[in-house]
Amino acid sequence: MIFRDRADAGRKLAARLAPYAGGNTRVLALPRGGVPVGYEVARALNAPLDVFVVRKIGAPGREELALGAIASGGVRVFNEQTIVELGVDSQTLDAITESELLELQRREEAYRGGLPAHDVENRTVILVDDGLATGASMHAAILALRRRGPSAIVAAVPVAPADTCVMLARYVDDLVVLALPQPFRGVGAWYADFAQISDEEVRALLREANAAVGHS
Repeated sequence: MIFRDRADAGRKLAARLAPYAGGNTRVLALPRGGVPVGYEVARALNAPLDVFVVRKIGAPGREELALGAIASGGVRVFNEQTIVELGVDSQTLDAITESELLELQRREEAYRGGLPAHDVENRTVILVDDGLATGASMHAAILALRRRGPSAIVAAVPVAPADTCVMLARYVDDLVVLALPQPFRGVGAWYADFAQISDEEVRALLREANAAVGHS
């Protein structure tokens, strides 16, 4: 094991992210597992913490195959080539997207409790998760976030496989990863405690982090 739990991982990650401390930085965590990690990063950097929810748009009958993704702030990213190759018509795509949008909104409400998303335009944004496997969710988050106009995007995780990092590094301004174990064996293999995080824990961490820096 490399990390005791997500809080331990977050504190170690925060030490590597110290150069980003300052009033222009925002920390966005991919829920739910990324939130305890992001909490420690935000606290160490004295930065506001928010969630960035991503929902994959799966192909009809082949949900594991992504046609695109939607993310916090109403941003939509589509793989036009895959949509054309599979012959997915616009009506079907709209129906799938609407269903996922409702689920995204439900989750944002569950996590934020009605509070608005933080403004990230012209900010340095640190996207945090508890680890990467394929990197698909982080990739979608990066592409979606880029459309909201941040000045820089930093992807930061405690652990990930090297090939995923090579892929993601092309899309961000900086990539911070503490451990690149081989063989990888999955994110949870590197935590002594990898318990599931509840919606209430997410809400509590968001409230506490933002109260500390004067954001609500």
